[in-house]
Amino acid sequence: MSDETPAPGPNQRIVKVELDENSASGGSPEAQQERSIAIFDLIEENTFAPAIAQQGPFHLKLAIEENRLVFCVCDTEDRELHRFILSLTSFRRIVKEYFDICDSYYKAIRSASPSQIEAIDMGRRGLHNEGSEILRERLKGKVEIDFNTARRLFTLICALFMRS
Repeated sequence: MSDETPAPGPNQRIVKVELDENSASGGSPEAQQERSIAIFDLIEENTFAPAIAQQGPFHLKLAIEENRLVFCVCDTEDRELHRFILSLTSFRRIVKEYFDICDSYYKAIRSASPSQIEAIDMGRRGLHNEGSEILRERLKGKVEIDFNTARRLFTLICALFMRS
C-alpha cells in the first residue's frame, strides 16, 4: 500500500483465524499453548487491511500447501475474497533458529539460573521480532498489518512449520 493510503478503519481486522488442521496439529504442550494465546490475542487486537476492494472484518485461513504459505482471506460468511501465497524459503532460516532457541528456553526453565533463562528469552524475543519483520516485508503490497499483528501471525506460521 502506498504512503497515501489512509490508515485502516476499525473493520480492517481479523475476527476469526483457522489453521489448516493437517499443518498445525501436534507440537509440544508449550507450542500448543503459544498457538492458542496467539490466536486469542490476534482476535482481540489486530490491524489487517488487505489490498482488495472488500472491507472487513475478515476471517483468515492459514495453511501450507505445496511448500508455500497460503493466506486465504474470507468474509464473515467464510466466502473467499482473496488468496495470496508466499514462498516458505524466506522463513526457513528464521523459523529453524526460533525453534532451536525455544527448545533451549524450555529446557532452561527446568534447570538454568534466572539470568540464563532471561538471556535465552531475550534471544528468543529478538528472533521472533526478526521473523515478524520478515513477514511484514513479504506481505508488503498484499496486506497492511501492524507489528503486533505480525508477531502473532509469525507465531501461527511457526505452528504451521512444525508439521510441514
